[in-house]
Amino acid sequence: MSRRLRVAVVAGGRSSEHEISLASARSVLAALDPDRSESSTVAIGRDGRWALEGPSNRLLHGPVSETLPVVADAAPGATLGEVDVVLPILHGPFGEDGTVQGLLELAGVPYVGPGVAASALCMDKDLFKAVLRDRGIPVARNVTLRLGDDVRNPFGYPVFVKPARLGSSVGISKAHDEAELHDAVGLARRHDEKVLVEEFVAGTEVECGVLGNLGGPEPPLASVVGEIVPHAEWYDYAAKYDEGGSDIVVPARIPDEIAARVQTLAVDSFVATECEGMARVDFFVRDDGEVVVNELNTIPGFTATSVYARLFEASGIPYADLLDRLIELALERHERRRGLEY
Repeated sequence: MSRRLRVAVVAGGRSSEHEISLASARSVLAALDPDRSESSTVAIGRDGRWALEGPSNRLLHGPVSETLPVVADAAPGATLGEVDVVLPILHGPFGEDGTVQGLLELAGVPYVGPGVAASALCMDKDLFKAVLRDRGIPVARNVTLRLGDDVRNPFGYPVFVKPARLGSSVGISKAHDEAELHDAVGLARRHDEKVLVEEFVAGTEVECGVLGNLGGPEPPLASVVGEIVPHAEWYDYAAKYDEGGSDIVVPARIPDEIAARVQTLAVDSFVATECEGMARVDFFVRDDGEVVVNELNTIPGFTATSVYARLFEASGIPYADLLDRLIELALERHERRRGLEY
């Protein structure tokens, strides 16, 4: 019998999505086959402290908000360098933005999900939109406010105001007039030095998962398309994570030709940003049928009931098989890149 794969799950992190990351990591750990893999966890506290947990996986127990016990202080590079593959189940800054991916590159260990450049690019909504526009992929119009810029809005109302480099709708507001616009920019600037004022796109919000590597034996695969139905004015943090805050309809209630367009643009966006492994691409479908990319998440929520997993479940790839495939893709990419000369 071949040796079990040594898998490390990195979870927690400094961002406001810390607890969501822990919930995702618990689902991942529960789904990994113990006959095929030996799993351990590296938990990152809200203070940035790294703590190593052994095969007992104490991360699986207790409420999500529980303060994680420090089993042993982890020297991240040395610890992660001893495993076969890492699953960075981190959301938002200091995890999904290329920082941890850079550490894993330095450690020379395979890891699941997009690399340093793709992770950093897709976290920055301003740069992400610029790359997609250059590739001819439709995105919602926006203006970018940097430090020292006056507040401006050329789009009329309502508009969305967003921190450029944050996730899960944290710091995002829908502004209906000038007073709300200034308040929204002030809120967004508490989270980021760069802020987007983005046109309101009326229509249906849909999402599509992508699975695969660039230049692999098979092209990246798009999932079926799902439709998001928030129980609020828009898909804010509460709608995403509170019980009963939203519904996802799979498949989306859109014509087949529009669903096919969404799938094509999802893969095009994945390739344009040089993602590998996984991504979830979020879209608006306007009332006239035009499809517009909203954003791309390089480490989407990863519980068994999260949108990404549900979309691939509906595409014929169950949760445990999806994890196995992501690990295979990480090992495949690592082996491919070993032949490069630096």
